[in-house]
Amino acid sequence: MPETHGHGGAGLGGAYFAVLPDCADAPGVARRLPHSRTLDHPSGRPWLTGSWTDAECVTAATRRAALAVVGSSGLTSEQLLRHAERLTDLTALDGLARTLPGSFHLVGSLDGQVRIQGPASGLRLVFHADVDGVRVAASSADLLARALDSEPDPRELAVRLLWPVPHPLYENALFRGVTAVRPGEALVVSRDGRSARTSRWWQPPEPARTLADGAPAVRQALTEAVNVRTRGNTVVSCDLSGGLDSTSVCFLADRSPARVLASTWPGRDPADDDLEWAKRAIGHLPEVEHVVWDSEQSPLVYADLLDIDDPMDEPTIGVMDRSRALHHLPALRERGSQLHLTGIGGDHIAWCSEAYYHRLLRRRPLRAARQLRGFKALFNWPFGDMVRALADSRPYGRWLADAAAHLHAPSPPGVTGMLGWSAPPRLFDWVTPEATRAVREALTDAAATARPLHPDRGMHTDLEAIRSCTRIIRLWDGMAARTGLPMASPFFDDRVIEAALAVRPEERVTPWAYKPLLTTAMRGIVPDECLSRSNKAQASMDASDGLRQSRGDLLALWDDSRLARMGLVDREALRALALRPASPGLRDAILYSTIACEVWLRSLDRRAGSAGADLT
Repeated sequence: MPETHGHGGAGLGGAYFAVLPDCADAPGVARRLPHSRTLDHPSGRPWLTGSWTDAECVTAATRRAALAVVGSSGLTSEQLLRHAERLTDLTALDGLARTLPGSFHLVGSLDGQVRIQGPASGLRLVFHADVDGVRVAASSADLLARALDSEPDPRELAVRLLWPVPHPLYENALFRGVTAVRPGEALVVSRDGRSARTSRWWQPPEPARTLADGAPAVRQALTEAVNVRTRGNTVVSCDLSGGLDSTSVCFLADRSPARVLASTWPGRDPADDDLEWAKRAIGHLPEVEHVVWDSEQSPLVYADLLDIDDPMDEPTIGVMDRSRALHHLPALRERGSQLHLTGIGGDHIAWCSEAYYHRLLRRRPLRAARQLRGFKALFNWPFGDMVRALADSRPYGRWLADAAAHLHAPSPPGVTGMLGWSAPPRLFDWVTPEATRAVREALTDAAATARPLHPDRGMHTDLEAIRSCTRIIRLWDGMAARTGLPMASPFFDDRVIEAALAVRPEERVTPWAYKPLLTTAMRGIVPDECLSRSNKAQASMDASDGLRQSRGDLLALWDDSRLARMGLVDREALRALALRPASPGLRDAILYSTIACEVWLRSLDRRAGSAGADLT
């Protein structure tokens, strides 16, 4: 086995690590990286250095090879050793990564060459940089930025002011000198550490299965995703909003040996019926302890923005809901929970983009037209806007280039984004002309070479939605780890994603049924009474109340704005907006991307002031 130095512990923000090739300069580089543990190559030189618990990392080594799985996979060290003994080429790790359940980084070393990859979902990312002439990979961009003493790139930060940030721009690292590896690709670093390349190991499946054929595969994949998390834990907690997603996870967890705590936050809106549906589910779960929190104690959206100091290697709109997402975790930990399971991702897996109908209309016009009439009625799509969206056949690069020319145009009708490549990105009035020029240049540069995530705009949109959400959940997971109770989202396991994407889109998304794939997959596990819910609470009152109550914090953000110092936003325009929290448009979250960037810059300042504490 590789030698382990130091002591255990997840550190601030959960497990993190860097990967070094087996070269003479690696030991010196390793000393520059924050760490409490090190695993060595078979040669004795440092291979992985960082911080993790024994439960988070499974390792195995032979005379030539070493393997590590950081995260949840269900693999034992004995099973991993058998893979290491058979390893003659690092490309063989493609097959291993495509079969394991869970969510993890897979790291391999063979004769000193190293390979690292995260899941195709993007829930765990990979970055790399040249540190003192050695190509170093890491699970976090800011781990490398510290070693390089690198600052955020103003142009990349300006791009993050877009709403929304389109593919592929949101995949770029924010720090100068740091490069991101796209989900679904692996990074391979040469033994001498002087060169690196990427290779694609994952492709989405062909959506050819019927609902009847595909639902059992989703059921099996989601069951195993939950089992991997409950295995080895005596007590787990689960969100139980009463919605289909969290209810499914809760019932699956109840089938495991672990004791289950179900956690429900009722909404403040009198029309919110989450608690009613949660109680219906609990009626079928006699062994589950139901914890119902006081709705008035739930933090509102925008709460505590001035106090955030979490390790984050990029801005995230997740800071808006950070307090709401994490508030109950310490209390669940006190009740014995060792892991908290969420239903996040169910919306992305059990449903899919209506944009599939752009292609289906051309291939199966009669069936697509019938479905589109149903969507028009369901979503109140104006007929003319719907026809224009369906007639738009611009390739992705052209669409991206056109977006660059209309950054300050009024937002298009909702159907445009629902049936197109995405909602066209926009900048707002408080973004400076200099920042606008930088964003326009970035979009234009990207448009010259950009390719969609899939030729079918429906599959592209599904994959983009998954990756955009996992970037938020990835950082929430680190924040949850700081509270002492790790968080996991089984719907975002690669095997679950693959099983869902393999089902025909016209059977996954239909105006005539709510999440038919999940209800079919869970029938027999979740009672029919619970599967009959066809809506979800929107928490709009929590958002609007939060905007009003956090007006003072928003003013404080802009009074000493880091973005304004960088010349990216107009401080006075943002102050004026904060004084009018009922302004039209704020309910549409147009401030989210700007707040995310401002909070991120402030968190970097706070952490720079306590850098020494982060290393212990």
